[in-house]
Amino acid sequence: MGLSLLVEPNGSKSWRFRYRFAGKPKMISFGVYPAVSLADARSKRDESRKLVAEGQNPSTVRKEKKLAQLYGNANTFEAIAKEWHKSKLATWSEGYATDIMDAFNIDIFPYLGQRPISAIKPLELLTVLRKIEARGALEKMRKVRQRCGEVFRYATATGRAEFNPAADLSTVFD
Repeated sequence: MGLSLLVEPNGSKSWRFRYRFAGKPKMISFGVYPAVSLADARSKRDESRKLVAEGQNPSTVRKEKKLAQLYGNANTFEAIAKEWHKSKLATWSEGYATDIMDAFNIDIFPYLGQRPISAIKPLELLTVLRKIEARGALEKMRKVRQRCGEVFRYATATGRAEFNPAADLSTVFD
């Protein structure tokens, strides 16, 4: 486990970092030597170790960053929520539509808005909902949870999320 330099039979060299995540051995490549120096490889290794210590898989984090660059901000929670909101506007009154967007702007977007929607876990959403609950706004928290669930269902239906982290949270608050 750790940083190593893999030398191929043809003479090419590449940096590899081996680590354990969720009890399984994993490996991530940091690039070819000498394009990536030893100091750069060590820096990337340290960043990866920090992610593992925080409970995040460095390979997954890197893939999410690449997707975010590839698609811009199109797959963030905020972008998908606004897309969902726009798709529902014709069926809502103006006041209701404004209430929904105000709730997202105040209570959700500051915490989850820039996160890729496929990376949001139930615990993250629960933490944000607990902040609303702590203010004593229980009915608002229930409505925000329900609307987040609708956004996640929309993202799942459009192929940008694999599951709805809001679905199981109803048991926490009921």
